[in-house]
Amino acid sequence: MESLLLIGGLGLQEILLIALIILLFFGGKKIPELMKGLGKGVKSFKDGLNEVEKDNKPSGQSETSLDKETEEK
Repeated sequence: MESLLLIGGLGLQEILLIALIILLFFGGKKIPELMKGLGKGVKSFKDGLNEVEKDNKPSGQSETSLDKETEEK
């Protein structure tokens, strides 16, 4: 039970205080919009990472065939 309350060294009181400050700072209507924007940003970042990984792999060749070609040279 104690491990659930101590997330990253923060206790339940600290988490509640931070949540209250965020609620007061942004207001109840703005928070869902912020979370939606954050979700879109994370999705875009993941899509970009997947695209970079696809661009780095040569088409039609697996990693094992690339290793064999390197060893032959």
